[in-house]
Amino acid sequence: MLVHPQFDPIAVKLGPLAIHWYGLTYLVAFGLFLWLGSLRVKQPQWAQAGWSRRDIEDLLFYGVLGVVLGGRLGYVLFYKPVFYLTQPLEIFKVWEGGMAFHGGLLGVLVAMAVFARTRQRRFFEVTDLIAPCVPTGLASGRIGNFINGELWGRPADPDLPWAMVFPQSGTNDPRHPSPLYQFGMEGLLLFVLLWLYARKPRATGQVSGAFLFGYGTFRFIAEYFREPDRFLNLLALGLSMGQWLSVPMMLAGALIWWWAGRRAR
Repeated sequence: MLVHPQFDPIAVKLGPLAIHWYGLTYLVAFGLFLWLGSLRVKQPQWAQAGWSRRDIEDLLFYGVLGVVLGGRLGYVLFYKPVFYLTQPLEIFKVWEGGMAFHGGLLGVLVAMAVFARTRQRRFFEVTDLIAPCVPTGLASGRIGNFINGELWGRPADPDLPWAMVFPQSGTNDPRHPSPLYQFGMEGLLLFVLLWLYARKPRATGQVSGAFLFGYGTFRFIAEYFREPDRFLNLLALGLSMGQWLSVPMMLAGALIWWWAGRRAR
C-alpha cells in the first residue's frame, strides 16, 4: 500500500516570501495556455481570420480574471452559501483555499463574452479557439491538488496496487488517488481528444460543445472515486455536488455540438 509523500506545500521560501507549489502549477497552466494558443493561431483557419499571439495574451488576462473571481464566487454559492452569508468577510480570504471549477468556468465564459464583444468576434469563435488549450491547465491544477494532499479519494480495496493512504484525511484507510485520476481524464485524455478533434475546421461552436461534454463526462466519472465534501456529503440519488454540476455541462455540450452542426448544414 502506498502512502502520500506529504510534500511541503511551500516550494521556495525567501525570508517572509513563500512560493507555494499550487501557485507554481497556476503559472505552468498559464504558460501552457500561451504556448498552445500560439500554436492554434498559426493554423490556417485561425490565421486567415486574423487571430494573433497578442490576442492569446489578452485572452489569458481575461481568463485569469474569470477563473479567480468565478472560481471563488462559485465555491461560495455552490458549496458554503450559509457560512459565507453569516461570515461575508471570509469570502476575501482566498489564501485559505476554496475555489470551484464550475464557478471558474462560468467566470471564464463571462470574460470571453466581454472579450468577444469588445473585439467584435463571435462568442463561440472565441471559445472554440481556446477550448483545446484549457485541459493542460486543469491537469496542472490537479498535480497541485495531489502535492497538497487534498481532494483525496474514497476508500479503496487494499489490494489495489495504487491504493494510497492520505494522512491528511485523518484515517489510515487506503484510498483512490483521485487527483491523479482527474489529472489523467480531465487533463491529458481530454486534451488529446480535443486537440485532435480541433485540428480540422469544425462548425462554429462544435469544439466548445465537445469540451463541455468531455469535461462533464470525465468529471462525473471521477467523482465516483473522489471523497465528497464532508460538509455536503452525497446529495440526491447518491450523487455528489460535483456530479450534479457536471450534468448540465454534459447536456449543454451535447446540445451546443448538435446545434452548431445543424446550423452549419
